[in-house]
Amino acid sequence: MTLFGTDGVRGEANVVLTAELAYQLGRAAAYVLKRDGLPDKEAAVVIGKDTRISGDMLEASLIAGICSTGVNVYRAGVIPTPAVAVLTRMLNCMAGVVISASHNPYQDNGIKFFSPLGTKLPDEMEAAIEAVIASGLKDVPSPSGADLGRVIAYPEGSERYSSFIKSKVDGDFAGLRVVVDCANGAASHIAPGLLRALGADVTPISYRPDGININDHCGSTHLEQLQKAVMDCQADVGLAYDGDADRLQAVDHNGNVVDGDRLLLIFADYLKEQGQLAANTVVITVMSNMGLKIALKEKGIGTLDTRVGDRYVIEGMKESGAVLGGEQSGHIVFGLDNTTGDGILSSVKLLQILKQRKRSLAELAGEMEQYPQILINVRVKDKHGWESKTEIQQAIATAQQELGDAGRILVRASGTENLLRVMVEGKAQEQIERLARQIADVVKVVMG
Repeated sequence: MTLFGTDGVRGEANVVLTAELAYQLGRAAAYVLKRDGLPDKEAAVVIGKDTRISGDMLEASLIAGICSTGVNVYRAGVIPTPAVAVLTRMLNCMAGVVISASHNPYQDNGIKFFSPLGTKLPDEMEAAIEAVIASGLKDVPSPSGADLGRVIAYPEGSERYSSFIKSKVDGDFAGLRVVVDCANGAASHIAPGLLRALGADVTPISYRPDGININDHCGSTHLEQLQKAVMDCQADVGLAYDGDADRLQAVDHNGNVVDGDRLLLIFADYLKEQGQLAANTVVITVMSNMGLKIALKEKGIGTLDTRVGDRYVIEGMKESGAVLGGEQSGHIVFGLDNTTGDGILSSVKLLQILKQRKRSLAELAGEMEQYPQILINVRVKDKHGWESKTEIQQAIATAQQELGDAGRILVRASGTENLLRVMVEGKAQEQIERLARQIADVVKVVMG
């Protein structure tokens, strides 16, 4: 049985991720975390969720499962994923849980767990939870009477997280005009007010969630609306989150997208200037643009490559001693401040740099030459086993031979969907588009 992907358990709500499965996950996880977790932590779990219509159903089932083992639940309600990591540490809990499918459409949902340190659960603990579920939950206790777990409403979690973010800001943002795209998600009731409290002139968009409009042509994966709003408002910067606000994409005053790679360059350069870039290294993934590596090298900053996924970035940071890491998608981890990607934290860090350096986002982002990159997602029946297919490997080799040293090819399976992702990077847009289509066509034929 394999339930956990790279970012928890995820699938279409009430079809793959059912109320029954959520209940089983609650019971099994509470049991394993209490049995194998840190002994000095309270037998309690913080639960937060994004704005999907299925969140209430899954939250109720998950809470029932956890409380049935005698473990208490702090119910924080709608709140960003990184806020749950923060609250887990603040409340000394044995775990945190987020009900969210991040940037996926509203029909999907997910359940992901944080350790008591606010980091993703290690693979071994996820495997132990799967094993308990596979056993039919046979060893999980069912206490009664006063030994049952309680639900503790915790609406103040949002304010505690906002205060945490404000504590990371030196100065204010007076004079900055900002458009904020909340993706109709978990940032909607936090980010606009927080940035206003820090002095920014804020225009919010996509901040009225109704349960089904999360990520719907808005947020970090659909930036067209934000680009238009920035131009219409003559704003200095646009900020876009995904549904659970653990990633950030930005737009400069000209309406140009500034993705996670360019943001990492800006943050790394600033931290080095401040003497805070430990190990003089930034942890990136294999999907990061070649231009980022070149730009960082020119600034005397090294890089460490990891697999795609913020959990692997965080592991790389821990191993190398680096304090900054991230992905092109906008998951950016400031190791001195939080234990996971945090879109709102990244926002205030970016605005602080713009204010202190008195330079535009366009100027700062322009220090990196971005190599053209094409990504084609190929839907397949089964994403496993593609590496052994001779036809696919031959197509990759032929394309790489044509590119030579002036580009690269990466084919990988999605961690959350039945997709194979074909990425080609090089200097000529027409060439990389042609090569990516050639490889994608072969993948379609071979993998269905």
